[in-house]
Amino acid sequence: GTRAMVDYVVHALQHCPRVGRIVVVGPAEELAFRFNSGAVNVVAARDGIIKNIEAGLECLPEAKRVLLVTSDIPLLTAGIVENFLNLCGAMDADLYYPVVSRSAVERRFASARRTYVALKEGVFTGGNLFLVNPAAFACCVGKGEQLIDLRKSPLKLSRLLGGGFMLKFLFRFLTIGEVQEKVSQLLGIKGVAVISNDPEIGVDVDKPGDLDLVTRILETAR
Repeated sequence: GTRAMVDYVVHALQHCPRVGRIVVVGPAEELAFRFNSGAVNVVAARDGIIKNIEAGLECLPEAKRVLLVTSDIPLLTAGIVENFLNLCGAMDADLYYPVVSRSAVERRFASARRTYVALKEGVFTGGNLFLVNPAAFACCVGKGEQLIDLRKSPLKLSRLLGGGFMLKFLFRFLTIGEVQEKVSQLLGIKGVAVISNDPEIGVDVDKPGDLDLVTRILETAR
């Protein structure tokens, strides 16, 4: 249809009572045409994910916590955003990152193809929204860029994290807590992984098959 994926994401955020100001980073001219009500701030994209996050955070200098959401998860709803924020509890950590079990994804979206990591507690994929402390963000930009570059390659990511860590990963002995601790140590911040039961946050559109899947679901929901 005429709606872009980012429209669905912004709609979900606008209908979540706990979300305040919304900033969209991307092609400024096109986005300004889409979001011309003044309710959404539009900022021109920079070079790469980290630079784009920085551009967005610069618009929110007073914020104590910021929700980062990718624009390619059109199945997101206000209720799912609320569920994730509830999982973050007191929000006293610097980074909250959701993981979703393979069984939860496949139960809802049988044909979805995702990148999974096998841990002691089960097999998980990452979600596409994060709660961050902007004050801590600047401290971990360099390592963060490296981790983002490797996020689709679990084995390379494990190499970066160390030999013992990699062995435990290969034999599926790693726990979510150990991953959380290692990432926190590597970035120099307090990071927390939370298990989400909303597979929609793990179904991002980056392949033609993903687009077919979400298009069918959204058309059925009309």
